[in-house]
Amino acid sequence: MASEDKKQQLETQLWKIADTLRGKMDADDFRDYILGFIFYKYLSEKMHHYADSILKPDKITYDQVEQHKDKKELLAAIKDEALDKLGYFLKPSELFGELARRGNAEGKSKFILDDLAKVLTNIEQSTMGSESEEDFGHLFEDLDLTSSKLGKTENDKNELIVKVLTHLNEIDFDIHNTETDILGDAYEYLIGKFASGAGKKAGEFYTPQQVSSVLAQLVTIGKTKLKSVYDPTCGSGSLLLRVAKEVKDKNIFFYGQESNPTTYNLCRMNMIMHDVHYKKFDIKNDDTLERPQHFDQRFEAIVANPPFSAEWSASPLHMSDERFAAYGKLAPKGTADFAFVQHMVHQLDEKGTMACVLPHGVLFRGGAEGHIREHLIKDKNYLDAVIGLPANIFYGTGIPTCILVLKKNRSVDAERSRDVLFIDASQHFEKVKTQNFLRKEDIAKIISTYKNRAAEDKYSHIASLSEIADNDYNLNIPRYVDTFEEAEAVNLKAVSKELHKVAEALETADKEIAKYCKELGIDTPF
Repeated sequence: MASEDKKQQLETQLWKIADTLRGKMDADDFRDYILGFIFYKYLSEKMHHYADSILKPDKITYDQVEQHKDKKELLAAIKDEALDKLGYFLKPSELFGELARRGNAEGKSKFILDDLAKVLTNIEQSTMGSESEEDFGHLFEDLDLTSSKLGKTENDKNELIVKVLTHLNEIDFDIHNTETDILGDAYEYLIGKFASGAGKKAGEFYTPQQVSSVLAQLVTIGKTKLKSVYDPTCGSGSLLLRVAKEVKDKNIFFYGQESNPTTYNLCRMNMIMHDVHYKKFDIKNDDTLERPQHFDQRFEAIVANPPFSAEWSASPLHMSDERFAAYGKLAPKGTADFAFVQHMVHQLDEKGTMACVLPHGVLFRGGAEGHIREHLIKDKNYLDAVIGLPANIFYGTGIPTCILVLKKNRSVDAERSRDVLFIDASQHFEKVKTQNFLRKEDIAKIISTYKNRAAEDKYSHIASLSEIADNDYNLNIPRYVDTFEEAEAVNLKAVSKELHKVAEALETADKEIAKYCKELGIDTPF
């Protein structure tokens, strides 16, 4: 079966199992349960496969270890190697398949909730004192097996969980296939499905794949490899992972920060599910603006979809912060958009590129934001491009958005450094039900226009820095890209002639109606 067919089949199977929980609880809750169980199964299969491979010279399988006479020595040796290679450890009796089998022994639901809770705790505890401890700590804290949302009684909860585990156990995750990332893509598909039904909350953890693709391509143009990629508001990590798809050399280090603990857990799971080694990602859980966790690091590529017009402290203490001090003003307390931009500029490597999605207001709002915008363009000359996106392409909000592309080394290209490219892609999309989507051709047009720095009537414009200065550093796209469509000339003589015909027809109709009214002996209605 072709990999694309396999992927679609797996996506369908997993979503069908998710339906077992849907209706029992709201979208946020059943998302956490189904993704958590899929993750547990994935860890189990990786553990099983790895243990079997290192036991092969001994001519035994991992299933046989706990009955082996040298059980303690074997388990200790396997644990040491697994912690280094995988980052965690599971005994044979703790594997997903074993729990699912015990829960559905002889086709009847057996009580396994206590055992399952213990196993999930053991996965986290197995990493204590090891290099991977931070990457696996509290990963399953949102999987509350005691929640009344699973059922009224302990038996009801157990029956539902056993049902889910049994169905999942029947699915082949194909983890031995190293050529494709079918399971990782299917996991991403599920996250996207949950986002589509999560309303306003979706923006907290997911960037639509079409937008992720644009951002990822923008920061990787002309590159076959990247040393590092960073997302200061990383959500589920989908944007970070998308960047990796755009370069041939996959030896990338992923860095991110996420303030929501549940979403932070989801991001780490997503990294591991995409077979990113725990030593290759560093995801932190904290408020990026108030307590940045990668402050002294610089990154070759930065991508972000920060929360639109979020509130932040805007504390005067930030004026002594390296990220904001040079600008002379802080972003307003009620709109932190430029605070995120300033943060990303600070973290950007001298030869790096950053691309971030922001609400249109950042292009033209005055006050402190206008001051920051002018500093970025006039004093620093970091702004490389402004790209207008269609409205209603993000889950939970219909507002129009834009992408800002910034580079610190624009002076390397003398011609490029004297202007800013404006692209108006707001009218290039497909509407599907209530959502707008960027098609492949729409994405390709954006990237091609940016790459070639091409000016196209009613689509793109190359504005000189003096032109932007003349506009008082207002970046509102219609000031630079004229999309006005002249209305077709009206032939007044032809219109007049048509109106005469209509009048004559009405007069004839009135006479007919009057005739019938007279025959019926009633008054005419006019």
